[in-house]
Amino acid sequence: MDSLGPATAGQEENHIGLAIFILQGDCDPSQTESKAYLVGYCWPGVGGQDGGGSAEAEERLRLLHLAKLKTASWLTMPGRVCCCCAALRPRYKRLVDNIFPEDPKDGLVKADMEKLTFYAVSAPEKLDRIGAYLAERLSRDVVRHRFGYVLIAMEALDQLLMACHSQSIKPFVESFLHMVAKLLESGEPKLQVLGTNSFVKFANIEEDTPSYHRRYDFFVSRFSAMCHSCHDDTEIRTEIRIAGIRGIQGVVRKTVNDELRATIWEPQHMDKIVPSLLFNMQKIEDFDSRIGPPSSPTGGEKEENPAVLAENCFRELLGRATYGNMNNAVRPVFAHLDHHRLWDPNEFAVSCFKIIMYSIQAQYSHHVIQEILGHLDARKKDSPRVRAGIIQVLLEAVAIAAKGSIGPTVLEVFNTLLKHLRLSVDFELGDGRSSTDSAIVSTGSKESDERIVQNAIIQTIGFFGSNLPDYQRSEIMLFIMGKVPVLGTSSHSLDTSYLGDLGTRRIQIMLLRSLIMVTSGYNAKTIAAALPAAFLDPLLSPSLMEDSELRQLVLEILHNLIDRHDNRAKLRGIRIIPDVSDLKIKRDKITRQDVSFMKKHGQQLYRHIYLGCKEDDNVEKNFELLYTSLALTTIELANEEVVIDLIRLAIALQDIAIINEDNLPVFNRCGIMALVAAYLNFLSQMIAVPAFCQHVSKVIETRTVEAPYFLPENIFNKCTFPKSLEKHEKNLFFLTNKIAESLGGSGYSVERLSVPYVPQVTDEDRLSRRKSIVDTVSIQVDILPGSNSEDKVNNTEEITFEALKKAIDNTGLEEQEKEKRRLVIEKFQKAPFEEIAAQCETKANLLHDRLAQILELTIRPPPSPSGTLTVTAGHAHYQSVPVYEMKFPDLF
Repeated sequence: MDSLGPATAGQEENHIGLAIFILQGDCDPSQTESKAYLVGYCWPGVGGQDGGGSAEAEERLRLLHLAKLKTASWLTMPGRVCCCCAALRPRYKRLVDNIFPEDPKDGLVKADMEKLTFYAVSAPEKLDRIGAYLAERLSRDVVRHRFGYVLIAMEALDQLLMACHSQSIKPFVESFLHMVAKLLESGEPKLQVLGTNSFVKFANIEEDTPSYHRRYDFFVSRFSAMCHSCHDDTEIRTEIRIAGIRGIQGVVRKTVNDELRATIWEPQHMDKIVPSLLFNMQKIEDFDSRIGPPSSPTGGEKEENPAVLAENCFRELLGRATYGNMNNAVRPVFAHLDHHRLWDPNEFAVSCFKIIMYSIQAQYSHHVIQEILGHLDARKKDSPRVRAGIIQVLLEAVAIAAKGSIGPTVLEVFNTLLKHLRLSVDFELGDGRSSTDSAIVSTGSKESDERIVQNAIIQTIGFFGSNLPDYQRSEIMLFIMGKVPVLGTSSHSLDTSYLGDLGTRRIQIMLLRSLIMVTSGYNAKTIAAALPAAFLDPLLSPSLMEDSELRQLVLEILHNLIDRHDNRAKLRGIRIIPDVSDLKIKRDKITRQDVSFMKKHGQQLYRHIYLGCKEDDNVEKNFELLYTSLALTTIELANEEVVIDLIRLAIALQDIAIINEDNLPVFNRCGIMALVAAYLNFLSQMIAVPAFCQHVSKVIETRTVEAPYFLPENIFNKCTFPKSLEKHEKNLFFLTNKIAESLGGSGYSVERLSVPYVPQVTDEDRLSRRKSIVDTVSIQVDILPGSNSEDKVNNTEEITFEALKKAIDNTGLEEQEKEKRRLVIEKFQKAPFEEIAAQCETKANLLHDRLAQILELTIRPPPSPSGTLTVTAGHAHYQSVPVYEMKFPDLF
């Protein structure tokens, strides 16, 4: 139809009806003109583009104008269906239009909604068109702020979504999510909450097949933004935040149930989800009420609390995390705590990581611990309080993880903590060494802050170690002991050369304190397993006897390992016990392994106690710990042979106080006497020898009257000390001959009691900076081998210049002899076997040659001037030897 010409009334009506049918698809007046031109393209007779005469152009314009008027009148009709074109509209559109009432306050037309639902279920292929048409109407109503119709449209969508479960729901879901996104993008809080509720309903639907193309990036971003809402109205702000948290929870549930759930664990999503949840969790006032395993809410009020909802969502998120995505879920926590400076104070940080440790699967705990250690390394230059906060979080984490599976992180935890311990000491001493005035002013607060870091590290090491199984704990004990800087140890110890003596001492004290916590409660079957040589040797090193506090820590570690029956609490406090049986001491029969241990290492223990008593900086606690060491050794490791050695040690300690070679103060001498009295009283009752008990009791009674400062109850209670201890009677001392007589009658082998105890000399004594026991020269002279302490008190050599000179000369010879013996022993220990064998063979050959010469002189008659008979070729000859050539013996 190239030209219209004058049209009849019927033709004109048909042209206008077709134009109306095309135009009625959209109610937006701004698009009516464009669709009218579309009529011209599709229908050349109306609004054509082919040009023509002016009459034809006027005819087209007139028809288009009439079509627009008709369309506008159709839009204003109550039924919204043009009577002339109703039959041309698709059925699904008519069904959708019918569910909207004239007044939106009337709500959804239920009868028509049932028809629409039946139609959608009967013809699922129409679902995508229904959804698209509903989305079109909803978008129009949102723009026009017709919120009543928006509510109706979303209610219809929700019902259709819940009623239809089939493969055809996939295209419908796309329209549904598009409408939810429209609502979330709007600035109206009611529409945002409405869209969130619809999305949560959708998230709870389990789809038959996964959707490989669907992504939720927009919803993650939008819900996270809603969690940070800053609306002026408090109620509206809380409502929006709750909606955002519920939306995130819906995204998590939906993506985890899908097969492509890995997308939600990507860092770009976790960096939005986790901080949003933590931001709302941070608003709760009481942290402790929610620490521990998750508990179900009991009231509706709790459900409306954003902090509670955020925590439940956070727990659910972590509970669904797997091996590959655990780190992505934890790292945003550190970023949030850093950004908001929540490490100091760290109550919220501790609460967060307790929730994390209780929510994740036990086998993934080591991932969290590794992340905390890595973050501690990354923040090693931060303020001490921040580092202390991170270490406290680590303490809470390992306290939970140590009871389960913690993987390969055991040594890593201790190694990292020890490294930061050294750094903390370095920072503290570095500030102390600073010479500027400002540094001097801030040194006090800096030191106290660094002490907080160091104490936190020690607590973490100790608590972690004490919760490990015994087989792992023994390894950790060796590991920590190997880090203690002592003289002569391997290079594995912490490098403290640049810290100086003070820094080294600080490191030693803190590592020993951590060892006390690790060894607490450790119960080995044999003492050899608890105190292997690799652990005992550095523990008893002279380097750890430099100071009173160090010696106390070493003794406490020994008590933890020796005391296998929890008797230490009963022995607390050095005192004279009237009846040891009242203590109800627990003990077992000494095993062969323990007897072997004492034969091999007993002298080390005795030596440590002996040298510990000779220190002039001992205080009451030192004497108390030394007494406990002797008592625990008696209970756990003493057979008859060990009992004799312990008595010899006690008498030797008494001699230290009596002779006073080391010029000890009066308090120390009286303290040693009190220590010996308390221990021999305990030992005599433990072995239950009546004569021995009688002798000990008699001495104690005499001291009570004549020398109360020799008893522990008095010496450590600020009693009056005498000016000198040189003029005391023999009845105030424990005498070796009396003890030997009492024990000999009960079957003890007392021969060794007459041999004074002398501590072993080690190579460390020569290398140590301290005064070695080798340098201590005793000028005591025993008159008889069987002399006792009674003789030793009175029979001493007069000290003169010649005597001192002789003693010094003898000391030099003794040193040379001991050095030769040490070199010989070292050679036989380290030299190759072939070299030792060759040297021994040379010496043996030389010895044989000498013996052969001696035997030859003995058997062969001496030469005679008359000659010697020799036989050559069967003929006898006499060979005479001149007298001047004859060799005579020296004594001839």
